[in-house]
Amino acid sequence: MEEADVIVATIAFGMGIDKPDVRFVVHYDIPKSLEGYYQETGRAGRDGGEGVCVAFYSYKDIQKLEKFKQGKPIAEQEVSKQLLMETVAYAESNVCRRKVLLNYFGEDYKQDNCKNCDNCLHPRKQFDGQEEMCLVMETVQKSLQQFNSEHIANIIAGVSNAMIKSYQHHKLDVYGMGKDRTAHFWNAIIRQGIVLHFLEKDIEKYGALSVTQAGKDFLENPSPLMLFEDREMEEETDASADTQTKAGGGGGDTVLMSMLRDLRRDMAHRLKLAPFVIFQDISLEDMSILYPVTLEELVHCQGVGEGKARKYGKGFVELIEKYVEENEIIRPQDMVVKSVINKSLNKVYIIQSIDRKMDFEDIAEAKGLSMDELIEEIEVIVNSGTKLDIDYYLEQTIDDDKLEDIFDYFRYEAQSESLSEAVKELGSDYSEEEVRLVRIKFLVEVAN
Repeated sequence: MEEADVIVATIAFGMGIDKPDVRFVVHYDIPKSLEGYYQETGRAGRDGGEGVCVAFYSYKDIQKLEKFKQGKPIAEQEVSKQLLMETVAYAESNVCRRKVLLNYFGEDYKQDNCKNCDNCLHPRKQFDGQEEMCLVMETVQKSLQQFNSEHIANIIAGVSNAMIKSYQHHKLDVYGMGKDRTAHFWNAIIRQGIVLHFLEKDIEKYGALSVTQAGKDFLENPSPLMLFEDREMEEETDASADTQTKAGGGGGDTVLMSMLRDLRRDMAHRLKLAPFVIFQDISLEDMSILYPVTLEELVHCQGVGEGKARKYGKGFVELIEKYVEENEIIRPQDMVVKSVINKSLNKVYIIQSIDRKMDFEDIAEAKGLSMDELIEEIEVIVNSGTKLDIDYYLEQTIDDDKLEDIFDYFRYEAQSESLSEAVKELGSDYSEEEVRLVRIKFLVEVAN
């Protein structure tokens, strides 16, 4: 058996630059950007020989990288997200990889088949997408060429969310015209529109799309256009993957996650509280990714406010610090301390309105939200550790006995934060909205 040298690195800077005969480059985790990927794969075959590049891709890697960006300035987060989404698009595309990569760097690859990449060696089904491409470009124009591909895809697919409503894009005539297909499908059309130079993406403007002159010409005189359907990436189905998904997306240190859960269970037993009251699963998931070792760093994790960190956090950061030392773990270098809660304009308005004791219906109407969306926003605010006094609204809408029953359920009986479980246990006399509202009160008074 022939022996070969293997170079392993967590950061590829300088790796293999003095080795002209590298034959394989394997990415075990997906890179943060296509620039990084291009540089790192360029280490292979610089002597003119064959170079094989293999990248392992799981969306959990993307979720982990996104969490590393939390706490950075919003503008920096948005640009990083756009660069990361370019990597996702590259991984999930069915178009020739050489064509996509060179297009990203401003070069045109004229051949339709490079005869080297997986997409060209095993091509997927094509379809005539002239109508789909025209619909995408019309939507970009009607939204004034100021929004990214995710937003455009959501408009066409008829997705209803707070951002679409706040810009009144649910009133556009193109809204929902492609609702028979998913937003994932429309994102694939957009990506191919960029490769064909019908669309242009401005990374510095958070990925805003605009229609090029070539795109306008195609809109005026459309013709058959063969496009690829995007591949559907299969997720892991083993038990550990399921557990990680329930915990908030996975991607964390599973051994540490198990230790944090054990600590939470013991603390909950000692304090006679449900485990989720101390820290929710999504908070533990962040701890297993970011490895906070001080209370100031712990506040950076989702669902952990300063009050909750002071009240319950000491044992958790001590456990994490010991674990990091024993296992010689290099923590994320961009760990930052969050000094203020990062609130959107909607959240600021909601907090101020509740402080003024405005009816929830009026708050929702002012921001173009449904009651369900408003409650969801309030849940996010409370889970971050902010205290809100909603007693005035509960007194108007929920019978005292009902309120007491629901509160007592969460205080003494609930074993998880599951809403469906609570509704099932409480019975049909209690609506889901009532349960959610009282759960908010409970989290404010007990957890926060």
